[in-house]
Amino acid sequence: MFLLIGYVIILAASVGTYAVHGSLAALFVPLEYLAIIGLMTGGFVAGNGGKAIKATLSALPSVLKGSHFTKALYMDLLAMLFEILAKVRKEGLMSIEGDIENPESSPIFSKYPSIAGDHHVMEFLTDYLRMMVGGNLNAFEIENLMDIEIETHHQEAHLPAHIMSKVADSVPAFGIVVAVMGVVNVMGSVGEPPAVLGRMIGGALVGTFLGILVSYGFVAPIASQLEQKVEEGSKIFVCMKTVLLASMNGYAPQIAVEFGRKVLFSTERPTFSELEEDLKARKGK
Repeated sequence: MFLLIGYVIILAASVGTYAVHGSLAALFVPLEYLAIIGLMTGGFVAGNGGKAIKATLSALPSVLKGSHFTKALYMDLLAMLFEILAKVRKEGLMSIEGDIENPESSPIFSKYPSIAGDHHVMEFLTDYLRMMVGGNLNAFEIENLMDIEIETHHQEAHLPAHIMSKVADSVPAFGIVVAVMGVVNVMGSVGEPPAVLGRMIGGALVGTFLGILVSYGFVAPIASQLEQKVEEGSKIFVCMKTVLLASMNGYAPQIAVEFGRKVLFSTERPTFSELEEDLKARKGK
């Protein structure tokens, strides 16, 4: 939503202000537009493999959607972790074996569809709960493995943002290429009247204008949006890691989820009282 609003502001500030004292028809040079788009697309395809292209195209629609990592979602996550750890503390680690092996039919996980519906989150959680049940790794070893997995996930998720940033960097140069092609065309028409040459030079300069505008006004904001979403998406794994490690180090479920609450961004972090009241309300159901 904000991306589209930003695009409107950018167009109003550039093309809109130009229209006050200039002719918009002078900016309409279809072949220049086609060349810029073609060069940008060609550079994108040539510079990336099939996996990277697929990941980028899959990630692009997300920039038009709002974030689903809300305070309500993290409240559900912390409540679910509290319930799991409380069951472990009361009945032992083996009591959650059925929940781990069949999370789709787990009475605990089924209460939290917003979490259970995220395949990556559930895979991360159940894998480490399974290791805890196995009892073959200590907290230090699991923490190191969690850090490596989170870093791997972060790198993979960051790929589309990195690619779009590279595309944004290349578009101004493509604009210059198009402009130079236009100037070469002008030099081949030096016998034309000044008015004709003026229009041709103006059309050539449209290439430079388009390259800079498309790069910094349209592609770079997409890269920035994708990067922000990567950071948001990584925090949920850090939260789960913190809670599980606190539990492994002997802290009670109430304290362990408090550890997880503290690592959340301030915009989504519930207060201590909000979390405590929420857990009490869920217990009463």
